[in-house]
Formats: sequence, structure tokens, C-alpha cells
Amino acid sequence: MALDNELLDEENFAEMFAESENRQKNTRIIEGEIVEIQMEDNRVLVSISDKLEGILNLDEIRDENGNLKFTIGDKIKVMQMGYFNERPKISYKKALEHEKSIAFIDAHKEDFENIIVEGVITKKNRGGYEVDSDGVSFFMPRSLSAFKEGDNVVGRKIKALIIKINEAENSIVISRRKLFNEERKKKREIIDQLMAEDVVVTGIVSKITTYGVFVDVGGVNGLVHYNEISHKGPVNPLKYYNLGDEVNVKAVSYDKDKHHLALSIKAVLPNPWAEVESDLDEGDTITVTVSRIENYGVFIDLGNGIEGFLHVSEISWDRNVKKAEHYLTVGEEIDVEVIEINSSTHKLRVSLKRLLPKPFEAFLDNYYEGDIVTGVITSLTDFGAFVRVAGVEGLLHNQDISWEKNTKAKEFFKSGEEVEVKIVKIHALDQKISFNRKTLLESPIDKFATNHKVNSVVTATVRDIKEFGVFVSLENGIDALIREEDLTPLVKEELEIGQTIEAAIANIDTNRDRVRLSVKKLEYVKNQAILEEINDNESHSLGDLIKDKFK
Repeated sequence: MALDNELLDEENFAEMFAESENRQKNTRIIEGEIVEIQMEDNRVLVSISDKLEGILNLDEIRDENGNLKFTIGDKIKVMQMGYFNERPKISYKKALEHEKSIAFIDAHKEDFENIIVEGVITKKNRGGYEVDSDGVSFFMPRSLSAFKEGDNVVGRKIKALIIKINEAENSIVISRRKLFNEERKKKREIIDQLMAEDVVVTGIVSKITTYGVFVDVGGVNGLVHYNEISHKGPVNPLKYYNLGDEVNVKAVSYDKDKHHLALSIKAVLPNPWAEVESDLDEGDTITVTVSRIENYGVFIDLGNGIEGFLHVSEISWDRNVKKAEHYLTVGEEIDVEVIEINSSTHKLRVSLKRLLPKPFEAFLDNYYEGDIVTGVITSLTDFGAFVRVAGVEGLLHNQDISWEKNTKAKEFFKSGEEVEVKIVKIHALDQKISFNRKTLLESPIDKFATNHKVNSVVTATVRDIKEFGVFVSLENGIDALIREEDLTPLVKEELEIGQTIEAAIANIDTNRDRVRLSVKKLEYVKNQAILEEINDNESHSLGDLIKDKFK
């Protein structure tokens, strides 16, 4: 009630002010005739009676292109507004405004309530502001302007509510403050309505950003955050809406201090998670569409507004899958197995590889220990190389690469290189496979055995001295052992690394790749060689041969 009284007092003041201004101006509309155009002084002389010529600013009769709309002898309506240097001061624009004001008043004098005026402040005077809207002049008292003292508002566009029309004085009073109060009241009513439980309203998309959509609901703007657009989770608003789209929303919250209204679109939509949780179980197979591909996996669309996630590790049994885009494309339909339904976080995880044959099981059906296969080097380590055969990886250890000692996979192979290997062990329980390459190559021991026999005399170099005997090196890098009991007449403690000694071959074990020598047997072997030569040479007597040998 206090507000109504305040407005009434202000309206009376406005009315009195308008009447006062009119009386002071002593304005009147008259028709005159242009008698002279003074271009150099930028003015026009208009005859408004037999003896009086008024002065009109030349700019008032120019069109938007700067051309004159009237010439000498033309009749023109003007408003007389007092005198200047004893000449009547007149205005063509004011006459037009006056006519438009009269027309506006005639049209709205009976139903001006709730009419909102949008115009530009053209002038500030003692009591308030003059506002122009489409050529109609309005008066806004300072107390109803809602401006602060000292604000520079001339030229500013405003909206205000008509509160008074005085037909007799041809005046229209407007209030910006009352419009604000009405809008604030209306906004409060709309927000109260929105915050009521389960109220759904239709709004218009007024702005789209990367973080959400602003929706105009009856003049109140609220934000639909991108988390509140779809049950899929965070989405890009720019892909879903255009300016001017109609959307149904529910209110989520309202911050009175910040005047922030939060809205939700997904709250109006049926929750597809209820259907998922009731109809799907872990282990079910479903058909989905690939909707988005990232480096770490694939997002899939169930077709009901829900997205699931297929991690890159669940695409294939191949452990070397690096990028999902190498296996799947957007829009592709695939069958997957549900491996997790999280009701609390609304997350659905699926697997593609679990519907595919397990490579190790297929490997067991087709390959056996002892088979020779061709594989591809997939990775190199300090201890060997991993080789993939038929989608399954096995280990080729450094010591099984070559007969050469200290062979390193990193120095011997390159990733992606093909290699022929032998399956030496299949560990079914822990799904591990061991390969061997050197067994496919000729062993140095085998080659040695073709050229040497037991009891053959060889020259060796001392490589290492142990408690149980001496390791020596033979040709082509072959190692041999002389046990301590076979060193006689040599003394182990008197031997040195690098020393050359002579010995007889005691044993060649090609299965275990071992050669054993004996110095002790050397004298016996040499004596046997002498006897064999004697027996083979029948042209000499035994005595002669013996003489020859000991000459």
C-alpha cells in the first residue's frame, strides 16, 4: 500500500510538472509557409502569420540522406515554442512528435496499463527525463527512473511502464522503477512456480555456450548445465540445440543471493537407467553403435539415450592394442558383453573381446610342442624377445636365440621382424609359451663331431680353472672340460689362463652339447696310434718300425 501511495504522489508531481512546462512554453501547432532558406546560417524562415516569420533549424527538414524535404513556398506544420531575438522559435520535429503523441494518446488513453515503452532518453531537465519512442515523446520523473544521481543517461535505450496519460495536456508519464518492480514480482512468481515439486514448463533457448544452455522461461533466464541435458552424461550443447528451440525443463535450484536459476532438461525425460537396471545383467550380450572414439577407448550408444564405455583393453585379446580407431569406426554396429552396471554412478562398461574366441585356446587346438612356426617379434626386453604366433605371444629367451654366447635379443632383432622358432614348451595353466631358435640352427658341437672322433688329439687353450677341473677352448669357440683326475701328468695349480695344452677327446655328447678331454689319456692314445701304424704297414718288420720311431 505504501508503494501505491508513493507512486500516486510521484504521478501527481509528474502531472503538475508537465502542466507547468506546457504553460511556460506556451506551445501551439500552426501551419506556416517556407519563405526563405538560408543555407549559410543553416536555418529556414517560415511565415506563421501576416507579420511574423519563425526561425526553423534547417536540419529538421533533411531526410536520412541529408536532402531537403521541403522548398520555398511549401506549407509546413510547426510548433511554436516561445521567442528568440523577438522572432518566434519553431520546430518541425516537435510538431510531428505532438501529432504522434496525440495519436498515441487517442489509441491508448483507455487501456494504457501494462504497456511497456522502449525508447531513447533525449533530454534531462529539472524534474526528470524526456524519452523518445518512434517519434512519441514521454516524460519520466527522476524519482521513477531508478537512475543514480549523476548518471549520464542521455542517449541511453530504456524500457519503462506507462503510469499516466493526460489527454488535456497531451502528456504521457512513464516509470522505469515500476517496470523493474513488476518484472521482479513476476520473476519471483515464476521462480516460486518452478520450484514447486514436479512442475514442468516450456522455455525458449536464448543462449548456447560450451558449458550449457540458457533457457528463457516467461522472461526469466535459467541455465541448463551440460550435465543436465541428457542421461548420457556431459554432452556438447552446440550439437543438440539451436537458438529459439523450445524445450521442456524443471527447476533444480535457485540461488537468491546470486539470482541464479538452475534448470534441467534430463529431469523431464524418462530415466533410461531404470530400464537398464531392470532389464540388463552383467554377462548379457547387446547390440550397440559406436558413437565416439578416444585414444583410451570407445563410447557406445545403446539407442535409448545411454552411453556405455568400451575400454581399449577390452577390444581385442591382442595385448598390443594402442588405438581404438585401428579396430572400430564411428557408426559401426557391434555386439558386446555387459561386464559392469554401476547403478550409483550410472556407468555401463562392456567388452568386445569376450565375445571373440580366446587365441590361446585356439592355439592349443592347432599347435603342439616341437612344432616349427613362423612368428613376429612384438617387443624386445633385456632377457629376450616376445614372438606372436596366431595371435598368441611366447618368449624367446636370449640363451635360446643363437649358439653364439652372450647373444642379446635387443642387438639381434627388430620389432616387427619375422622369425622362425620351435615350440619347446606350452604352459597351459598360466598360458605361457616358450620358443627356441638355436635348435633350428646347426650346433657347433654337431659340426665338431663330424670332423673329430673320440681319442682324437687336439690343441686347447686354458679358459678357466675350477676345483673340479679345467675349462678349455677349442676351435670355433667350442668349450671342453678336463676333469682334475684327467689332467695327469699336468698339475692344475701350475696351469695358467691362456696356456696351450694338448689333450685327447674323451667324449662328444651332441645331445647335451658337451665335449670332454683327457690329458691323462694322451699317452695311451699316442701309443695306440703307433701300434695301428705298425699293423697297417706290412712292408716293414716290427723291429724296423720300432727303430724308426725311436731314431
